Amino acid sequence: MASKSSRRSPSTAADAMTPAERRASNTLASIYGLRMLGLFFILPVFAVYAQHLPHGHDKFLVGLALGIYGLTQAIMQIPFGVASDRLGRKPVMVFGLVLFAIGSFVAGASDNLYLIIIGRAIQGSGAISAAISAMIADSTREQHRTKAMAMVGMTIGFAFILSLVAGPPVYHAISVPGMFDLTGILAIVAIAVVIWVVPPAPMSTYSEEIEGHWAKAVFTPALLKLDFSIFVVNFLQVSMFVVVPVALVQYAGIPLLHHWMVYLPVTLISFALAIPGIIWAEKYGYMKPVFVGSVALLVLTMLGFAAGYKHPVALIAALFFFFLAFNVMEALLPSLVSRTAPPNRKGLALGIYNTGQSLGLFAGGAVGGLLAQYASKEGVFLAAAALAALWLVVAATIQPPPKRHKPSEAEAAPAQA
Repeated sequence: MASKSSRRSPSTAADAMTPAERRASNTLASIYGLRMLGLFFILPVFAVYAQHLPHGHDKFLVGLALGIYGLTQAIMQIPFGVASDRLGRKPVMVFGLVLFAIGSFVAGASDNLYLIIIGRAIQGSGAISAAISAMIADSTREQHRTKAMAMVGMTIGFAFILSLVAGPPVYHAISVPGMFDLTGILAIVAIAVVIWVVPPAPMSTYSEEIEGHWAKAVFTPALLKLDFSIFVVNFLQVSMFVVVPVALVQYAGIPLLHHWMVYLPVTLISFALAIPGIIWAEKYGYMKPVFVGSVALLVLTMLGFAAGYKHPVALIAALFFFFLAFNVMEALLPSLVSRTAPPNRKGLALGIYNTGQSLGLFAGGAVGGLLAQYASKEGVFLAAAALAALWLVVAATIQPPPKRHKPSEAEAAPAQA
């Protein structure tokens, strides 16, 4: 019996995340979530607050104040990703969080839209998403990377729901300037977490390094398909929420302060179903069917929104299926990028990937707002469905990346020190 137990124990240990892997994944995911909270926190309240500011009725300026965050993130993702490959992950994250804090305090001290736009632009310029994703990949073994990235996806979802649930009461308590100051204080706390809590991890290297110009390493068909995928995911998310909150009020009769009663259970149940499904699919080799099936579900969901957003049951059902597919994608996509990219260009590849994410957020809000104002609410969902259908064609050609190598016993527990 003892010999059987001793034979099983190495395999069991290899199948479980180490304490260092769990700590790195949890802390880095929380910092990633803080970045997204900076984008989402003011979404449900800013348009109301802006009406009390000079030029606050200019919808373009209000939209620019919301969207400039994603735009400057998109511009800076690649430089920050490259810097993380050359200078290390932690220094880049600390510098980005300093910018995020400065931008938060600038916006909090502003009493006009133009200064708020400047503050939001500074917030977004600290684009550390690629460095965080790369460090998660550095800190975890390949067989646990999807689970680690799933934690990031769950944190993004939690930040989004927190903004919808807590935004209105926090706004009532401390107003929008106080909300900006609060995110600045949280950024300072996050800097301390990066320095003293996140465990160090050596940047991954392999013998099969790709030589030649950096563009050949990251602008490959496989990576570009994944970059397009995250663009569409975030386009769908933001464009959908141009219409959905209004529909919940107008057609479901749910006041804004009670929207959490819809979002919270829908998100939690979708998490509970999506995450075990992702782990199962990766373990048994069904990653591509799950990926393509989730894209197909998003196409059907957008069509369902277009047909049924005026009916409460159909609207809430579509929300559930959207979050189910969205949670799958938030877990799968960064994991696939980190495993597809050459190790010595991982930060750069994730920088380009996060650029696609930020552009999707910006474009979804801009295009969704234009369609809602000048076309129709159905037009927003039909345009999203058309883009998702194009993505379905692309997704059918995506192949899961091959495993680089089976980790040796020496590699079985990275970042233990």
